[in-house]
Amino acid sequence: MTKQELIKTFSDNHYTAISYIQALPESHFSFRNNEKWTAGQQLKHILLTLLPFPKVLQSKHFIAQKFGTLERAPWDYDTVRNNYLKTSRQAPKQFLPEEIAPEQKELLIAQTEETLETINQLLALYKEEELDRLALPHPLLGKLSIREMFYLMSYHPIHHLNQIKENVMVLNK
Repeated sequence: MTKQELIKTFSDNHYTAISYIQALPESHFSFRNNEKWTAGQQLKHILLTLLPFPKVLQSKHFIAQKFGTLERAPWDYDTVRNNYLKTSRQAPKQFLPEEIAPEQKELLIAQTEETLETINQLLALYKEEELDRLALPHPLLGKLSIREMFYLMSYHPIHHLNQIKENVMVLNK
């Protein structure tokens, strides 16, 4: 994917998840199927995973100094996703959502949209080669290029949207 395609896919996938969550009635937004997260918790988790990016993407120099560069051949989208699916897929503690009340929905959506806009603006400042060369740490996959990280971050909201839809199917039975 080119930088423009990456930004579009990243945004579109997040807005698809947000639109679905926004349309949920309160009973669906707060429904918990066994130990699964509610739609509200899924949204909060998505936001929590986005929050580090506006700060870190502000400085290419910081990324290069703190995390370095990728020292292997770049992975394509399918390789990133397949490698992720081989992990435990367990979110680290800092990305675990607390209970979310229905009245928090609109604020969480607004915060997520604002964060997405900031990330998109910052990503647009990177050159194609910087997306492939500069590295960021992922808690389950280790060092990823910025492009690889955003391949994963493009897949992430769809993964959680599918979990929400599974919960809603249980509720609608």
